[in-house]
Amino acid sequence: MIKLPAAVLDSLSGLAFGDAFGDRWFGILRREGPAALEARIVPPEPLWQWSDDTAQAVVLVRELAEGAGTIDQDRFARRLAEAYAEDTHRGYGASMHDVLRRFGAGEPWREVVAGQFDGQGSWGNGAAMRVAPLGAWHAADLDAVAARAAEQSVVSHHHPEAVAGAVAVALAAALATRSRGGPAPDRPDFLRAVAELLPDSDVRSGVRVASRMPARASVRHAAEVLGSGYRMSGPDTVPYALWCAAGHLDDLHEGLWSTVAGRGDIDTTCAIAGGVIAARTGVAALPPTWHAAREPLPPLG
Repeated sequence: MIKLPAAVLDSLSGLAFGDAFGDRWFGILRREGPAALEARIVPPEPLWQWSDDTAQAVVLVRELAEGAGTIDQDRFARRLAEAYAEDTHRGYGASMHDVLRRFGAGEPWREVVAGQFDGQGSWGNGAAMRVAPLGAWHAADLDAVAARAAEQSVVSHHHPEAVAGAVAVALAAALATRSRGGPAPDRPDFLRAVAELLPDSDVRSGVRVASRMPARASVRHAAEVLGSGYRMSGPDTVPYALWCAAGHLDDLHEGLWSTVAGRGDIDTTCAIAGGVIAARTGVAALPPTWHAAREPLPPLG
């Protein structure tokens, strides 16, 4: 194992904060409705447990550390299956239960993922939700960011839109990392920079739309236009999450409150936004109560 770069640890921690914070809101909204969200009532549970978003991000960071920044796809597939077997109750999606069980049973990952959804592969947001720390790791080389993000994506989500979503998040985290210690890019410039590096895709189109949204656009409007993950797809999740992150690159706390207000797939949008923002800011400025409430990360070595 090699020493993890500070921005990688920050991104992973921000991702976990977003994931755990967002995940609490599913229950709160069912019990109390949107009034609790509008009042910004901090989730009362004594432990904010993170979900499969963080569990898979931990696996990815361990893989990067083992491979000195590279991805051994066979080993990564095994590690995803092992993490799933250790705790199947982290909120994995229905298709991922099947995929990871089959990985664990020894089926070749390429055959498993290629056979999903009539041979199209999954275009879900699972590869995007875990990838921000990879962008922080390779921030000095954006070509490497895109290549490694795609490599880790196809192990579980090989549809081109899922890959594009993962690449977009990784690039955003890389650009946020590059801006550490300097002024934050403004939202339109940041989103345009991400979009310019993406392959032609619905994700790219969504990020471009996000870059052109009026400065005074509300979170509700952005969620309605871009989608906030109700469909749990890359195109329906990533542009909104990056729009939220890009508008709060100096304030992780406000960024997570803003992201959760769009509802939808809240743990995933907050995990993406948290991983991107924290790659620039770290997590130290979050309230002490948040640090006390969030489930600790497991050892990474």
